[in-house]
Amino acid sequence: MVIIINERATLEQVEEMLQTLRIYIKVAVDIERGILAGGGEKHALCEAALLEDGSRQRDVWGADWTPFNQSIAYESIINIRPSQNNRSMIIQNIVIRERVKHITQELIGGYNIEFK
Repeated sequence: MVIIINERATLEQVEEMLQTLRIYIKVAVDIERGILAGGGEKHALCEAALLEDGSRQRDVWGADWTPFNQSIAYESIINIRPSQNNRSMIIQNIVIRERVKHITQELIGGYNIEFK
């Protein structure tokens, strides 16, 4: 299930987003609106939820959040954007990466979740 998070998530919401992949959460982050969608099997599902909610595609970037060690990976097929000088699945622009990291940490980071 994909959940749109526009303010600090509850522990229950983070656990719900973990239900699909168990060890990490696929997220799409709108770097302009400061929100994210997380959960589900594909970044594209999270991206679609944000687009339906009013986000612009150029502002939405994909990443993976691992709550067990509070780490982020900036790799997703939705990040391939030659028109925005991002020709890789990895977010190339350091400013965009930092914005994705900051929003993700603020909204779903910091919870002590044990791997089960």
